[in-house]
Amino acid sequence: MKHRIVVLGAGYAGAFSAGALARRLHPDDFEISVVNAEPDFAERLRNHQLAAGQQLRHLPLAQMFAGTGIRLRVARVTGVDVEHRRVTITDGRSTDRLDYDTLLYTLGSTADDHAVPGVDEHAFHVASRPAALRLRAHLDGLGEGGTVLVVGGNLTAIEAATEIAESHPELRISLVTRGELGGWLGGKARRHLLGAFDRLGITVHQNTTVARVEAGGAVAVDGTTFTADATVWAAGFAVPPIAAASGLAVEPNGQITVDRQMRSVSHPDVYAAGDSAFVIGDNGQPLPMSCASAGFTSMQATATIIGDRTGRKISTTSLSYVGNHISLGRKDGLVQAVDGDARSKSWALRGRTAARVKAAVLGANPWSLAHPTFGMPSRRYRAAGTGEHTVVPA
Repeated sequence: MKHRIVVLGAGYAGAFSAGALARRLHPDDFEISVVNAEPDFAERLRNHQLAAGQQLRHLPLAQMFAGTGIRLRVARVTGVDVEHRRVTITDGRSTDRLDYDTLLYTLGSTADDHAVPGVDEHAFHVASRPAALRLRAHLDGLGEGGTVLVVGGNLTAIEAATEIAESHPELRISLVTRGELGGWLGGKARRHLLGAFDRLGITVHQNTTVARVEAGGAVAVDGTTFTADATVWAAGFAVPPIAAASGLAVEPNGQITVDRQMRSVSHPDVYAAGDSAFVIGDNGQPLPMSCASAGFTSMQATATIIGDRTGRKISTTSLSYVGNHISLGRKDGLVQAVDGDARSKSWALRGRTAARVKAAVLGANPWSLAHPTFGMPSRRYRAAGTGEHTVVPA
């Protein structure tokens, strides 16, 4: 009987890992299934562009996985039974169960409402493609002088505010953040960021905490009211409750606690990568939820699964965090480098050059996901004890 590997989620971490496993494990010994809620790969890093009204590439997962033997299931994961090694899924019409021998959990994250009243009922977000499309439709319906309030001061908030402001000059954009906007950036980068907000006419309210969201805007802890025709919640990320409900060891925020090789510390037949995983990076600090972390953790999880299932030596992937690349509309951006302690360096790339660097990174992501061996011939390894490997085209 073939060893059944099930990958939950086909975002940046899941799609890369699934493709890499399919190209490196022998199909006579392994069966790989991927469960994803949508049939297309969603470029989450471009969701702010989608919300602002721009067209993105159509990237069907079936096309990305073509020729790999991966079994794609378009369905939503509703539960994981780690004791019986079973996953429950639904496509909206029926419920099914998938049994696994090895599980790779990469369900990612969504917007974190921080238990603020009114967020679920009245706010938009861009943490998923469907959510970005809902915001897009709403923005398109606002007339001249319509108001948009972005809540948050992180990368998502900055990119959403600047993209909407650039694409919708007829709207009035404000941003409210509980700290200083870009306070973590180096001096040069922060000055450039604030200059971009001034250029785009975005009003910034710093050191302000939102207490609740209402149909017509938001109210701060100090009672200040911010009226808005659309409130965009971009105040951080949270993981789905599925892992915590499964019995896996998780952190207080619901991330799966894994070891350096991305194995669950409570169930070693379960691996996690991307935003779903809580792992200590090479600098001794937890890796942040980010695309960069998804890349590093998915490479490590893939290497560990291959090693554990074929008996080969497990290679070690760097778990580092080197910096942020931030878009400020289509023609402006920042690339901020950080040191080993994740503190911003004085050096930063700014302006059009930074925008081109980010565009190049985003453009390369879908190619690398569809070519996880980077176009080189891959070795399809047999399960432990069954023989050697064969070399096949990537």
